[in-house]
Amino acid sequence: MSALPEQVENGVKILREGGVIAFPTDTVYGLGADAFNPEAVERIYEIKNRPEYMSFPLLIADISQLTTVAEPPSEIAWLLARRFWPGGLTLVLPKMVSLPLYLAKGSTVGVRIPNHPICLTLIKRLGRPIIGTSANQSGKASSLTAYEVKQQLGDEVDLIIDGGKCPGGNESTIVDVTGEVPVILRQGVIPQHEIEEACKEYLEGNGSPWCHSEGAQRPKNLGDPSLRSG
Repeated sequence: MSALPEQVENGVKILREGGVIAFPTDTVYGLGADAFNPEAVERIYEIKNRPEYMSFPLLIADISQLTTVAEPPSEIAWLLARRFWPGGLTLVLPKMVSLPLYLAKGSTVGVRIPNHPICLTLIKRLGRPIIGTSANQSGKASSLTAYEVKQQLGDEVDLIIDGGKCPGGNESTIVDVTGEVPVILRQGVIPQHEIEEACKEYLEGNGSPWCHSEGAQRPKNLGDPSLRSG
């Protein structure tokens, strides 16, 4: 196996050429491609055996890339981004009108800034967002090591970057911030109570009873399988 820097360099080259790679993130191993290459994105659907109505989340390297995929975030979205980015929080935001349909079938898009040097290097070197779905067959367990990716996906991907075991051990937490009330779509590496604490701080600072669920001042918690990265 080649040295890690060489693997990363090769990964960037493959992304630029429209290929698909697997790589470590701060949560689980990701399966990615240039988000603005429709053929590469279609290939990820095929590799994962994932229904095409289930859009993929996008990974960006910094806030400046957010404007290429999403409309300006709300105040609560900015608060959560500042608190948990880079990290294991995927925010569901209103998509940019110009975002291709194959990247967002509806009116929203999931976005995250990961906290992992390999993943961030890939995005920065490519210069564009990448697909950030988990490197596994849909419905199967997420992969935490390169070996587990190989066991599930075999030779279907062009490169598996072996960066060791992912530190998070769980997928990202997904929160929809398109409405007045944040909605937790998937429990993940960031616990619900941390999301609730951030919402509480926003509530106290703005004097607005917007953050509630079933009578409690907390985000709603709904499981929406259409936005799960698996």
